[in-house]
Amino acid sequence: MKEIILKFEKKELKLKLRDTKTANLIFNALPFQSKVQRWGEEIYFDTPLNIDLEEDARSVIEYGEIAFWAAGSAIAIGYGKTPVSQANEIRLISPANIWADSDFKKEYIEEINQGEIVIVQKL
Repeated sequence: MKEIILKFEKKELKLKLRDTKTANLIFNALPFQSKVQRWGEEIYFDTPLNIDLEEDARSVIEYGEIAFWAAGSAIAIGYGKTPVSQANEIRLISPANIWADSDFKKEYIEEINQGEIVIVQKL
């Protein structure tokens, strides 16, 4: 199983890649860096990639799933309610490819600030 790491200014997050086209394209494009944005209880950041939606793309994700938002060419990490969530779901603004998983605590992600630089690289 392939793994990559997201290095934020004071934190690191390991991602376990799924066996998907999106995961392979992201892995092969590493390393790159970006700037963190926030939207409700979601962080996301731009990538240099353009990846089409996969057949199983979806807007509602499970805690710990890592998404690639094709409409914005961004990696999205939802960890709670966003402005479009219904009840307690984690809902992205539009369908996204689920390409990795991570084991993190909500409080850990909440401490990542908008504007931080993130470096995405292979382990």
